[in-house]
Amino acid sequence: MLTVDYRRLGVVRGDRLLDLGCGFGRHAYQAARLGADVVAVDAGGDEVRNVVATLAAMAEAGELDPAEVRAIAVQGDALALPFAAGSFDRVIASEVLEHIPDDLTAMAELARVLRPGGTMAVTVPRCGPELVNWALSDEYHDVPGGHIRIYRYRSLVARLASVGLAATGHHHAHALHAPYWWLRCLVGPSRDDHPAVVAYHRFLTWDIVKAPWVTRTADRVLNPVIGKSLVVYLVKPVESGSLTAGGPLTAAAVEVIPGSAGAAPGGPGASPEPMPLGARR
Repeated sequence: MLTVDYRRLGVVRGDRLLDLGCGFGRHAYQAARLGADVVAVDAGGDEVRNVVATLAAMAEAGELDPAEVRAIAVQGDALALPFAAGSFDRVIASEVLEHIPDDLTAMAELARVLRPGGTMAVTVPRCGPELVNWALSDEYHDVPGGHIRIYRYRSLVARLASVGLAATGHHHAHALHAPYWWLRCLVGPSRDDHPAVVAYHRFLTWDIVKAPWVTRTADRVLNPVIGKSLVVYLVKPVESGSLTAGGPLTAAAVEVIPGSAGAAPGGPGASPEPMPLGARR
């Protein structure tokens, strides 16, 4: 289940793409399928190891071509990314900024590692559905590592603009997931075994796997109204004398700066974990 529209982001084969806060890798996997050179970053060691293992399994199954795709997973700190400035053509930060106390520093780091003319997609919980979650349950957000703020579209875009990123468009996603979280907040976010929660989760799983036209149509129609996620697309403007927008950089591989990542929240210091695919360049 993807939140970001890769066509709007402009991902093409050979792009160098950063997936910050990759979780268990859904956006990283799709970028690799499209032929991008992917760097997936997360603070959690379990998440990073899972992404490494899944990418390796995809290569073994023939879903990825080791001769064409380069992908690594890195445990790191969003406030001190271990990459040189301008390392990436595309950046994704999906459902991560709402967890970070110093979100402006994280935004500045994302802008720093994006090349001039490169594009970015930032997704956060949408204000309306998120306010309902907070009203129904303190447990939903008042937990270690939980959501610490609710963004409105204008405030999010203004904060991103303050670090040099210009919004080019936005949309909403996952309308069918908003009622699921309202239900969970109503019965208690930890009540995974509640019959209504189990039934709704089964429905969402069926929708994701089968993607029937009736639920896909309902999701598209409802997204402008109750879409759970706000997705904002941005560009890093090209300054005078900088690289022109449009094509990927021709430098070799993304440079990982040893020792620059610092301590990852909730985990040990950052450590690159290369996925066993052959390097293209």
